[in-house]
Amino acid sequence: MVTQARRSLSDDISFRQRRYLLMMAIRAVCFVIAVIMFVNHLGWLVVIPAVGAIAIPYFAVVFANGGREPGNTRGFLEYRPNLPTTRDPAGPSPGNEHRNGHRPARPGGSDN
Repeated sequence: MVTQARRSLSDDISFRQRRYLLMMAIRAVCFVIAVIMFVNHLGWLVVIPAVGAIAIPYFAVVFANGGREPGNTRGFLEYRPNLPTTRDPAGPSPGNEHRNGHRPARPGGSDN
């Protein structure tokens, strides 16, 4: 894909329809396999394709009705805090020309 533009609505709908039909085809195959296994008396192994034939329609409908993909496909965005800038309205005082408006700490000095 050259750009990050989303698919057109008709392309998105046709993609979801194809995915739904594919899942329903897999469901039909699971159902046929379950019937064949049941007729051949394979016991509890019939449960495996039967569960697939029962569960796949739910997921197919959820995926088909899920709507379009999210607009942001790049993953998580970097956190950028939107904080206001702080400034001293009186401007820096003489001898204190640091950007944050605080005096620098004296080496070896204490706060007493």
